Amino acid sequence: MNKQSSNKLLDFLISAALINDSQLASVNQALTVKGAKLPDILVEQGILDIERLTEIQASLAGLSYANLANYDIDEATLNVLPAEVANNYQVVCFHRDNNEIQVGLLDPENFKAIEAVDFLAKKNNLQARYFLVSPISFNIAYKKYQTLNKEISSALELKAKEEEKEIKKAAEDEGLRFDEITKSAPISKIISATIRHGVELGASDIHIEPLPKESRVRYRVDGILTTSLVLPRNIHDALVSRVKVMAKLKLDETRIPQDGRISLNIDGRDIDFRVSVMPLMGQEKVVMRILDVSKGAPTLESLGFANNHYVVLKKAIERTSGLILITGPTGSGKTTTLYSLLTILNKDNVNISTLEDPVEYFLKGVNQSQVRPEVNFTFATGLRSILRQDPDIMMVGEIRDNETAELAVHASLTGHLVLSTLHTNDAVGAVPRLLDMKTEPFLLSSSLVLVVAQRLVRLNCTYCLTEEIVGPDMLTEIRQAMAKVPADILQERLPNYDPDNLKFTRGTGCAYCGQTGYHSRSVIAEILEINDQVKEMILEHKSFNQEAVKATQPFITMEQDGFIKAIQGITTVEEVLRVIQSD
Repeated sequence: MNKQSSNKLLDFLISAALINDSQLASVNQALTVKGAKLPDILVEQGILDIERLTEIQASLAGLSYANLANYDIDEATLNVLPAEVANNYQVVCFHRDNNEIQVGLLDPENFKAIEAVDFLAKKNNLQARYFLVSPISFNIAYKKYQTLNKEISSALELKAKEEEKEIKKAAEDEGLRFDEITKSAPISKIISATIRHGVELGASDIHIEPLPKESRVRYRVDGILTTSLVLPRNIHDALVSRVKVMAKLKLDETRIPQDGRISLNIDGRDIDFRVSVMPLMGQEKVVMRILDVSKGAPTLESLGFANNHYVVLKKAIERTSGLILITGPTGSGKTTTLYSLLTILNKDNVNISTLEDPVEYFLKGVNQSQVRPEVNFTFATGLRSILRQDPDIMMVGEIRDNETAELAVHASLTGHLVLSTLHTNDAVGAVPRLLDMKTEPFLLSSSLVLVVAQRLVRLNCTYCLTEEIVGPDMLTEIRQAMAKVPADILQERLPNYDPDNLKFTRGTGCAYCGQTGYHSRSVIAEILEINDQVKEMILEHKSFNQEAVKATQPFITMEQDGFIKAIQGITTVEEVLRVIQSD
């Protein structure tokens, strides 16, 4: 966007009262950064969502606007413009009516794209009509050119044709059966496509696993595993071998588990893959954890922490010493929350050291170490070494044993702020868990500052929202839970709350959300502050439960936090119950 267009957009936002003085000052400040673009800033700062921004830009450029999230584009229409043209010029044909084609543009000032499309249209006796579309719309449409199954099928077919003569000759020369040689499929292309597709989906893990008659590829997206690809069983070993080669693991070792790492650049993003190979009954299974090291740690607000939680967290990390714990099961976003806290704490005047397994984000200015138990570099031994590195703040990936718990507590008592994670179902359970680890009550009461328990719920897809009907029994349960929410928190988060008129929404499924009805995830959390009353409970070995804790502070449970978000239309009641009841 050139300066003239940028000024035009800002003038419109001001005249339409879509931006206030405070937001305008923040935008102008952000624009001083080299390479900063106004549309990106408006979306990042939450002033406009991407579709509303695109609609405004279209109007200012004299173009129509189109949202392709729910557009059913048939293959013939899509291929009016070849995939290479769509990719090179960032255009897509999404509708055809007789001799008119409707074309989506990403950039209203991309006149070369318009020239190219007009040339192709004229060549085929067509007339092009242009619409401005958002990057989300474009990506949804562009993905229709090449699905994963099509890409891999094409690779298999092409390779088979290329090697057919060579295979037959090898079979004659070596006396081998033809079907045994055909196992040499284009494995590298299949693995490459599988990995790239996982990154494009935003998956956290890729599973390649053997079944009795096939090899199955599954992706974990927003916490849910789904099967995306089924391949011939006879190429499974070759798939595993290819991953082993990429991860620099031993090819001839199939009896014991192996762990490795792969680093790739995919579409300009540096992606790390933590690889685990596990021997099963006669075969091996591969799981690859996807770590996008190119993106920084998200903010607490973007993770979904409510304002009342954010205030408590911010206050806790302003301390110079103490122990802050994030609890929850595997996959609940504990480490990501720690990174968000470290991002806030990361200043030139403090020394931050971490012990992680693995390092998931790289934070500039933070001393990050990955533990290696095979050489006795564990959380406990590493913690001892970090204490000799003159740290102000320490992050320990996980408190797994009595020794690590003891060291973390002692470090927090000697003038260090220590952040870590613990596996407990709720915030209140962290105290008895640490006491079970032989932590002395008088030390724990003096060191522990805050416990955050969290889960991740999937968010409603905003492109296919519809009203959801919740049954009477569930409504009664929700009303009972909400009646126990402190009045000031309820007023802040649901100012128009009416227990007799509860409304809920859910996504019905569309192209944007992959027909799931959900897109992305958010935190639901509960926070336990270790105030004087709680310290006394620890010292006197009093019973630790939610009812006792609620008498000491404004406290809402994860379930209540989830129900509030369901009433706000952010997620569904079903999704809240799924993650809460899994405990």
